[in-house]
Amino acid sequence: MNTTRYSTEALVIGSGIAGATCALILAEAGRHVTLLTADSAPDKGNTALAQGGIVYKAIDENPRDLEADIMTAGWKLNNPKAVRFLSQKGPDVVKRVLLDTLHVDFSTTCDGELDLIREGGHGKPRIAHCADFSGRAIMDKLIAAVAEHPNITLLTGRTAIDLLTSHHHSTKLEFKYQLSNQCCGAYVFNQDLAQVETILADTTILATGGIGQLYLHTTNTSSSIGSGMVMAARAKAKTINAEYVQFHPTSLFHRAPRRFLVSEAVRGAGAKLLNDKSEAFMARYDPRADLAPRDIVTRAIQEEMLATGADFVYLDAANHVSRDIETSFPTIAKKCRDIGLDMTKEPIPVVPAAHYFCGGILTDTTGKTTLSRLYAVGECACTGLHGANRLASTSLLEGLLWGVAAAEDIAKKSPRRSALPQRLADAMPDWVAAGNTQNEDPALVAQDWATIRTTMWNYVGITRTSQRLKRAYDDMRSLNRHLQDFYKQTPISKSLVDLFHGCYAAYIVTLAAMRNKNSRGCHFRK
Repeated sequence: MNTTRYSTEALVIGSGIAGATCALILAEAGRHVTLLTADSAPDKGNTALAQGGIVYKAIDENPRDLEADIMTAGWKLNNPKAVRFLSQKGPDVVKRVLLDTLHVDFSTTCDGELDLIREGGHGKPRIAHCADFSGRAIMDKLIAAVAEHPNITLLTGRTAIDLLTSHHHSTKLEFKYQLSNQCCGAYVFNQDLAQVETILADTTILATGGIGQLYLHTTNTSSSIGSGMVMAARAKAKTINAEYVQFHPTSLFHRAPRRFLVSEAVRGAGAKLLNDKSEAFMARYDPRADLAPRDIVTRAIQEEMLATGADFVYLDAANHVSRDIETSFPTIAKKCRDIGLDMTKEPIPVVPAAHYFCGGILTDTTGKTTLSRLYAVGECACTGLHGANRLASTSLLEGLLWGVAAAEDIAKKSPRRSALPQRLADAMPDWVAAGNTQNEDPALVAQDWATIRTTMWNYVGITRTSQRLKRAYDDMRSLNRHLQDFYKQTPISKSLVDLFHGCYAAYIVTLAAMRNKNSRGCHFRK
């Protein structure tokens, strides 16, 4: 297989809010950045799907109020340092980057002030939003700025395969004997040319998003398969909290490859969850009723479905939301109309779906991982901010804030001192194809994915038991071994890389869930 080899100062893998922000701040600091996306365009990830908004600050907000809400939602398993960092620094970054620099057109009141809303788990209205398409509005501005910046090279249709490290790949023994393992870039599959590229980088930043596509029902895009966590784990960077997978309680119940998310802001505006007897049931499960944190709402919905045998419950905005529904939630209203529903007149059928990954690659408040020269930002990273469960609308702020923090930490080091040593760069080999047996079968790939998603949904899903986890562990370990052997015999392709990453990520999540005997937050064990 032909290979291409080149170098960059910073390699950012993933182009959502975290990756794009990191690339932009680095570029503004004078660094040359290569930004990768596996999709055909940089805005095809989960960020553009975010509806509710981004945490800003309530009127006369004390940062400790936000800290308390995040800690409560996270079952107090959060990293206090990360929580404090976001609560104190987050609002300033929103103002500096989104309001003052990118001029994101957030919704305002008739007085011209930001229309701050409240969502589940929040004690105050502190969410800045753009109707119900906040992520799309932010990404449009970010991607426009990225496209215009001369220091950023955007490469689409690129799937990262593996990180290059001094311990695992060096052809010179001197680097294998060093105590510090260094990330030197990545092997990347160019989908258009069907060839592997060797991209060397002074610093590599993973921003690959979550793991929702490991599950049968998810709100996530197709690229959300845990690839960043897998590459980091294979390079021996530490991962943490992989058992904490948040399920969004309200995705639209209809036939589709990706569940359409019905924003928590709808419940924040007053909508009520009803069972198939038209009974409002949330008050029986939590005194906060429909505004309880997501893990509680999700399990409550599952209990109602199990008790009645129903495939879904209802979310009634028509009879409980006082504001204009069409104006407040145009994207959701249109989606409902597309499937023959009028949310202004009738309740919406909803069901839980895998939504957000609270674990990932261990990082500090600058995005540094335990592997030298490697950073991770956004959903693929775990700072401990979310603990055992994420508070609504903190994800966009986390991506934005840590994108900025990582970029500023990298940029403060002089380019000369932080450059990858030439001798180490020369020791990094190009990709060597492991096998040439043309035995990739789309039917087998599809079946393996079906096995992963069904196993994770049934055994490592909303409710877990020791027996279910043991079964999932055995199945994922066996499939992972099979795929490793298959991977070594078959020419590389995007579908094989994705399958390998997805299976390995499922194994990591399952193993973490098995080891954690305590039932807290998103990790609920009977």
